[in-house]
Amino acid sequence: MPSRKIFVDACFGKETPYTPVWMMRQAGRYLPEYMKVRAKAGDFLNLCHDPKAAAAVTIQPLDIVGVDAAILFTDILVIPDEMGMDLSFVKGEGPKFSDPLTSQADLDRLIGGDEAASKLTYVFDTIKILRKELDERGDNIALIGFAGAPWTLATYMIEGQGTKTYNICKKMMYSNPELLHNILREVTEVLKLYLEKQIQAGVDVVQIFDSWAAAIEVDNYDEFSWSYMVEIAEYIKAKYPHIPIIMFPKGIPAFYDKVYGNFDVFGIDWATPMEYAKEKLGDKYVLQGNMEPCRLYSKEQTTVSVEKIQKVMNGKRHIFNLGHGILPDIPVENAKHFVSECQRVSKK
Repeated sequence: MPSRKIFVDACFGKETPYTPVWMMRQAGRYLPEYMKVRAKAGDFLNLCHDPKAAAAVTIQPLDIVGVDAAILFTDILVIPDEMGMDLSFVKGEGPKFSDPLTSQADLDRLIGGDEAASKLTYVFDTIKILRKELDERGDNIALIGFAGAPWTLATYMIEGQGTKTYNICKKMMYSNPELLHNILREVTEVLKLYLEKQIQAGVDVVQIFDSWAAAIEVDNYDEFSWSYMVEIAEYIKAKYPHIPIIMFPKGIPAFYDKVYGNFDVFGIDWATPMEYAKEKLGDKYVLQGNMEPCRLYSKEQTTVSVEKIQKVMNGKRHIFNLGHGILPDIPVENAKHFVSECQRVSKK
């Protein structure tokens, strides 16, 4: 039976009766039940701002797919939104800020620190609802909180939207690094307090996503991203050593030799061989991942991948997951198959 203790123990590298499994974006568009709640909410931001609805969609994959942990339903961009930037989600285009940061004056107009973090009451209220509901369940499944890494948030805040080239924020990196560091520091301070408030509201684990890590060349990655992520992790660990921390920087295998910091789990993206990750980081951190999400289109290929990952990790110091988020057109039955296969191959 899934339990909070099994997942938390796995994050700390302790022996567990099987390797737990969850999926990034497991509460989302591939579930018809999610789409009904989202349609009723009106739009994505309304759903994020409604604690009861956000809690409901957080719970859905537990009951439908059978994962071993719930991950809080919210969005990484609620942080800059509550710092005072104008966020909207444009259908077919994704998130957009109408007022991207171009100068120190733009940054100075934003709200920072505890004032910004304290505005995210709808997130903390969602967690409180979830904590009560999960505690009332016999299985008592772990609840994962999360935040985007400072660099990933800064790219949206500077570019104004998603980007394939990152040329605006990278132009700032090379021509005005002081301004970029000022933005990163401001975001980092809000994130420390935001994750702390998530923990106080009831999450059992926190994950820091650096979705756009691969945009930075390896020699600059520590300066402009990793060091800020480590600062957040060390702030959390100093106050809440019982809370596992997962770091997920996507697409930076060339940086693995340089990875450091006080955290527990390192997420592996699907393009990095698990054998390589185990060799470089397996002695220092529990590894999470890393099936290629598109394998979920085929049950047979899912089984092949799960069995290969299990052979590499041998059920030790590992959490099953995808190497990035589940895609919206994945059949629900295939997602269930992935979860059941992870539990089958790793049962001791």
